[in-house]
Amino acid sequence: MKLLNRSALSVRPTQAFVDWINALEPTMGDDDLTLDDVERESTVYLIPEMDTPEALEAYVRERYREIFETELRAWEEDENQWPEALDWSLFEEFVRIEHSFLAVDLDDETALEISEVDDALLLDNEPD
Repeated sequence: MKLLNRSALSVRPTQAFVDWINALEPTMGDDDLTLDDVERESTVYLIPEMDTPEALEAYVRERYREIFETELRAWEEDENQWPEALDWSLFEEFVRIEHSFLAVDLDDETALEISEVDDALLLDNEPD
């Protein structure tokens, strides 16, 4: 077990986010995704260690657009289908943030690997 020098943010969808996802491809009720369905796909972001609520809020406010775009892109690659104004207010309406002060790696078998995230690579993962 290894203690990482990071804190973590869990980004959880709200019903408003689920409603937006379902509006992308309207279905007949029973095929709609639920909040539980979408929460299973939630993302955890490792962030610098944060020891006060004020530091956390400042950090999230500084990076919210990047987080928001990543969350939207996970469900819809076409930015033309995204909401027009990706502002703080909509971010707060679409997701809730859960903060963990400690990040612990329980995998004693595999070393951590660090890779830069390239959106183009993430989007181009379908076989030709």
